[in-house]
Amino acid sequence: MARVAIVGSCITRDLWPVRGDGVPDLLYVSRTSLPSLFGRPVPGFKPRADRPEGLTRHQHDAVAADLTKTSLRRLAAFRPTHLIIDFIDERFDLMRAGGTLITRSWELEASSYLEGGLPDAEPIARESRTCERLWRDAAAEFAAFVESTPLGSAVPILHAARWATVSRSASGALSPIRDVEVLQGRPADIGVHNDLLDRYETYLASLMPGLIAAGAPELRIADEAHRWGLSPFHYVPEYYEEIWRQLEVHGIPRPPIPVTAAPSAPGA
Repeated sequence: MARVAIVGSCITRDLWPVRGDGVPDLLYVSRTSLPSLFGRPVPGFKPRADRPEGLTRHQHDAVAADLTKTSLRRLAAFRPTHLIIDFIDERFDLMRAGGTLITRSWELEASSYLEGGLPDAEPIARESRTCERLWRDAAAEFAAFVESTPLGSAVPILHAARWATVSRSASGALSPIRDVEVLQGRPADIGVHNDLLDRYETYLASLMPGLIAAGAPELRIADEAHRWGLSPFHYVPEYYEEIWRQLEVHGIPRPPIPVTAAPSAPGA
């Protein structure tokens, strides 16, 4: 039986067509960055007992995990047979707060924790040299962590994704994607972020020689009819089909028939 851990984003989680929580034998760690993943817990922070309005349980849990730094322990305890990594969530800026690092995700901003008094929260731009140095240091920690924990027995797979530059309509027409944002009111350059992803993936592969690459560059086309809406990270169905073909080769069986539920996230 395959037990799959994802350290990544919805671009990998969407391969499992079941909406919501509770997918058997699947652990999903998202809305974090490698430097944040290996940071210390934010001093004095305690997650709210009630879920903040506008967030799903998973979204709130992801924010809480990023602030309390519980994901590494969960990953090791899960003992996956396969570990899938993707870096699409590495688009968010980092923040220093209370002497540690956190991820400035949409969920963090929607949670109201920033307004609630995270200590001395200061942004670190994703495209900055500081962020690049922090990320490389954390990538080395990640490779060492995988090797020295039960994750070392898992099949490591890099889901090599990029921001799509074109979208496809229901009629099949292709259009260039323009005016994208990482967060509302914060424009992003697709080319800059795709270059960043290329550097990240190349560096991690140099640290983890056994890393298996899965990707479908020719099918990185955004789908205007995607269930979560149009986004550079929401691909056409053929993309997911091709990635599944590659994952099956490495012993991950396809998930069951989709379970329908209402969408729960404004974007990925």
